[in-house]
Amino acid sequence: MSTQQHLARVGAVAATGGALTLFIATLLHPMTADPNDPPAAFAEYAADRLWVASHLGQFLGVAALGVALVALAATMEAGTPSAWARIGVVGTAASVATAAALQAVDGVALKVMVNRWMQASGEARARAFEGAFAVRQVEIGLASLLSVLFGLTVSAFGSSMLLSRRFPTWLGWLGLFGGLGTLAAGIAQAYTGFSALAMMLSMPAGCVLLLWAIVVGVFLWRLAPLLPLKPPIR
Repeated sequence: MSTQQHLARVGAVAATGGALTLFIATLLHPMTADPNDPPAAFAEYAADRLWVASHLGQFLGVAALGVALVALAATMEAGTPSAWARIGVVGTAASVATAAALQAVDGVALKVMVNRWMQASGEARARAFEGAFAVRQVEIGLASLLSVLFGLTVSAFGSSMLLSRRFPTWLGWLGLFGGLGTLAAGIAQAYTGFSALAMMLSMPAGCVLLLWAIVVGVFLWRLAPLLPLKPPIR
C-alpha cells in the first residue's frame, strides 16, 4: 500500500473514532444549568465527578479529528483541491493547539476554581467566585477562537471536496455548511459568551460536523484501495 492509501485508512478510523469520542464525551458534560449563569453553572460543574474525564475525552476527540483531516488532505488530487486542503492542514494544527489550551483552562483550571468557590465561605467565597469567573472568561475566549478556527478549517476542506472528483459534491457542501455554522457560533460566543444565541448556532453546527466527519471516514475507507500506488506530483 502507498502512503496515501495508509493515510486514508488511518484517517477513516480517526474520523469515525474521533467523532464518536467527542460525541460521548460531550454527552457526559453537565448541561442542566444555563452556561451563561455563572453561579448556577459553577455549582453544577463543582458537583460533577466526571468533569476532567469528559474534557480530556473532548480533547482526544478533537485531536483524532485533526489526524483525520491531515489524512484527508493527503488524498486530494494535485492542483486546486490539494491547495485548499493544505490550507486546511494549517488550520487543523491551529485548531488542535487551541483545543488543548481550551481544555487545560476549562477541563482542569476551571474545575479547581469552582471547587474552591464551593468550599469557601464569607469574603473568601466572594474572592474565589471572582477567580472562577476570570477563568471562565478565558475559557469563553478560547472557545470562541476554537470555533472560528475550526469552522474556517472545515470550510477549507469542504471547498477542497467541492473541487475534487474523489468525493461527492454534497459532502463538500455539508462540510462547508457545518464549517460556516461553527464560524458563526464562534463569532456569537466572542460577543455574547455562552448565550442562547451562541448555543443555538453551535449545537446544530456541531451535529453537522460530527455527521460530516463520520461520512468522511466511510468515504476515506472506501477510497483507500482506489488511490494510486505512487504519490502524485504536487
